[in-house]
Amino acid sequence: MNIVGSGMLTIIFVVILIIAYAIRILREYERGVIFRLGRLVGAKGPGLILLIPVIDKMVKVSLRVVTMDVPEQDIITRDNVTVRVNAVIYFRVMDPVKAIIAVEDFLYATSMMSQTTLRAVLGQVELDTLLSERDKLNDKLQKIIDEDTEPWGIKVTKVEVKNVDLPQEMQRAIARQAEAERERRAKVIHAEGELQAATKLRQAADEIAKQPSAMQLRFLQTLTEIATEKNSTIVFPVPIDLLSAFIKKVTPGE
Repeated sequence: MNIVGSGMLTIIFVVILIIAYAIRILREYERGVIFRLGRLVGAKGPGLILLIPVIDKMVKVSLRVVTMDVPEQDIITRDNVTVRVNAVIYFRVMDPVKAIIAVEDFLYATSMMSQTTLRAVLGQVELDTLLSERDKLNDKLQKIIDEDTEPWGIKVTKVEVKNVDLPQEMQRAIARQAEAERERRAKVIHAEGELQAATKLRQAADEIAKQPSAMQLRFLQTLTEIATEKNSTIVFPVPIDLLSAFIKKVTPGE
């Protein structure tokens, strides 16, 4: 009985091991690529998966979006400026079978493809373009990497250039350029203001010329404005035009 009992326990233990090996549970975002005696069966999941012990092998693949950091790359731009650029790439596996069959390690391959493409594309543009047209460069990088990784069953959804490190000498040169640009704009604005002021003064002179007495009234208004202090003493000549009316009254024969 002891031998029979031990044999039954052994059989039960082996059955439990076989069942534990045969049953797989995949999450909603996972797929299992099944190989039977080395030959591809297909992708299965999610949910409960049954495998034939010893015969079947399964490789799990996640379908979630992967955020991969592209390490800093030394890039020489088209105008011979050396910069260090890093980026981030967002992609996901669309075809689990291709991701396992077509490439040995799709994560490593995508990372290497992103680095080489980053150096190739950004090395063809000038520094000003790299700094000012980053959105266009991101779209171009995304398109190229997506086309290159499509045979691996991967879809690249977005590529973002995160940081562009410039040499200290170039940073100082850009700062001087920006300062000169601000000074130029200030001078242009000042010149435009002078032009507008001259235009308004000419128009005012034309209006005053139509009515000479307006000049005397303006003269008196200016004196009122400058006499802000009570102890101010202002000496000014009386315009003869203001006295012309009185002169006419005392003129003999009128």
